Amino acid sequence: QVQLGESGGGLVQPGGSLRLSCAASGIIFSIYTMGWYRQAPGKQRELVATITITGSTNYVDSVKGRFTINRDNAKNTVYLQMNNLKPEDTAVYYCNAHRVQIKAVYDYWGQGTRVTVSS
Repeated sequence: QVQLGESGGGLVQPGGSLRLSCAASGIIFSIYTMGWYRQAPGKQRELVATITITGSTNYVDSVKGRFTINRDNAKNTVYLQMNNLKPEDTAVYYCNAHRVQIKAVYDYWGQGTRVTVSS
């Protein structure tokens, strides 16, 4: 059974930092592209950052220079370091594991962790 467990969310003031973690089990973690998505109230879920099996990263423009995604394959964990947080970063953040094979696409999601940026 695949499980993705996010942690690290909470309430932080504007300009503050948080580090999200996502621990995976039930998959061969190292062969999955890992990603963080977020969904703000009343909005669609959006991609925040991804990291491939080779370590290549991609970020949505609004977080470039502020957020960093990295992975530790030995711990089956992906992280999202969020600095200089803004109120518009308020959302539920979801971890995603993604893999494409010739005849199948695999997508797994965590339950989410809430991030609130407010003074």
